[in-house]
Amino acid sequence: MNTPLRGTPRALRLAAIGVGLAALGAAFAYAAGWIGAERLTPQRIIDTFEAQGGHFPGYRKNHAKGLCVSGYFQSSGLAEPLSRARVFNQAKVPVIGRFAIGGSNPYSPDTSVPVRSLALQFSSDDGQQWRTGMNTPPVLPVNTPEAFYQQILSMKPDPATGKPDPARIQAFFAAHPESAAFRQWAKDYKAPDSFANSSYNSINAFALVNGSGTRQFVRWSLIPQTPFAALQSPIDDRDYLQHDLHQRLSEGALRWTLRLALAEPGDPVDDPSQPWPAQRRSIDAGTLVIEQVDGPEQGACRDLNFDPLILPSGIEPSDDPILAARSSAYAVSFNRRSREAGHQEAQP
Repeated sequence: MNTPLRGTPRALRLAAIGVGLAALGAAFAYAAGWIGAERLTPQRIIDTFEAQGGHFPGYRKNHAKGLCVSGYFQSSGLAEPLSRARVFNQAKVPVIGRFAIGGSNPYSPDTSVPVRSLALQFSSDDGQQWRTGMNTPPVLPVNTPEAFYQQILSMKPDPATGKPDPARIQAFFAAHPESAAFRQWAKDYKAPDSFANSSYNSINAFALVNGSGTRQFVRWSLIPQTPFAALQSPIDDRDYLQHDLHQRLSEGALRWTLRLALAEPGDPVDDPSQPWPAQRRSIDAGTLVIEQVDGPEQGACRDLNFDPLILPSGIEPSDDPILAARSSAYAVSFNRRSREAGHQEAQP
């Protein structure tokens, strides 16, 4: 259903959710050289959204505010028939991760940005790594780098108000009917009161490959085992989500179920804007256990580029053009923040 847009509050809500996804999405487009007659560079697009969101040397260029965590993954063994990746049959796989909120400002209040992310690195005992970057939305608003570019332009803050222009946002979404699923999700979304009870989604599809070479496309989600509670407002603590995570982990480890949704013939595996039917078969592949916070921007995640194309044997990317371009954009962001000297204590 093509959910209509109604009014300024709804448009601004879409902007708040979409900006955390759109900024780097536009970088994907530039990184791949897909936008503009002059093949605009990744550096130029990063300059553009830093100009819009602020320049913070040494920080990630999106999802700038976050904290490093560590723990492990316990496989259930149920995904082993689908993939030869060791992560699905090793009893206990060390994990390094990072919880974050969307946006380029590392000083944003935690509860001001609805989009949250969880990036992970699984390191199996065969020397291979699996990196994944997940977000709270299950789908993206658009499905091409060109549309991502238009999205970031639509969300440019108005100098008079410091906020995006609702009319421009409404015009953008009206021109992109493929955003209907994202808009419906945004309409119904209620932000949880913690990183711990948030769900995180791969959005893009990947192929699992077993020992016989059989491929099965999946999307994955991390489903929290911590009960849902809605975020209440107002909250004065600018670091509310970070403080909450520290407190919860001081009382014990936190757990998520890794759920793999299995595509059937005809399901779009190269279009991140389109959901798969809810009745698709799923497999609970195991449990993610987060044991400790390593620091706001310290710990092993500081120097990690969570490139979603770093995959072990047994997991392969789909032909999704957005996924294909993310690797280049992540590299540009990583290289820039690594060179910047403004954030002396760490370069996250």
